[in-house]
Amino acid sequence: MSTSLAQHSWWLASRASGIVALALVTISVGLGLTMAGRWARKPGLPRVLTAIHEQTAMTALGAIAVHGITLLGDPWLNPGPAGISIPFTMSYRPLWTGLGIVAGYLGALLGLTFYVRRQIGPRLWRQAHRLTVVVYGLAVAHTLGAGTDASTPWMRIWLFATAPVIAVLFVARLVGARRSARRAKRVGRPTAPTPHPRTPRRQHLPELRVRAQPAISEDPA
Repeated sequence: MSTSLAQHSWWLASRASGIVALALVTISVGLGLTMAGRWARKPGLPRVLTAIHEQTAMTALGAIAVHGITLLGDPWLNPGPAGISIPFTMSYRPLWTGLGIVAGYLGALLGLTFYVRRQIGPRLWRQAHRLTVVVYGLAVAHTLGAGTDASTPWMRIWLFATAPVIAVLFVARLVGARRSARRAKRVGRPTAPTPHPRTPRRQHLPELRVRAQPAISEDPA
């Protein structure tokens, strides 16, 4: 029993870290989408959610790294450095494992932008973070296509419970972004200048001529 456990220890470590990574990515993406909604604008709440969002994202990157590195010790899979670093080159289900590698790279790129927000500007940072939903989608596809726990009831319950929530939050964010864009267009649209009222024509009034009255001469007595 101990020999069998030792032979599968690397695979078990990769399996466990992959599950942790999926859970953290789900939480991080869900918090990011929640912060984009109006219900997260209460005083003090955005700061707390941002801190949790950032910490879960960075911890997820660590779990993703462990998930890939521990596969190097698996004697059965034996992917090699190229198999865990170059997408679609692993012999085991190359499509689904390749999607997982792409998700890891994209998640690392987006996660590291936390530290360059001031350099790239908040607008570009927000636009880049819209791709976090893509990371989540790729992670779910990788889990379903290559994960050994994809058919287990508890994994299906987790996916069926969280995927609709992520989808609803994502749709709400798209609707909110479109409304904001329309509102911005309306505010920035130049208004037509108000026509000046026409100056009323000068009415020609008849000239009043005062006739000279004859001087009254006093009759000297």
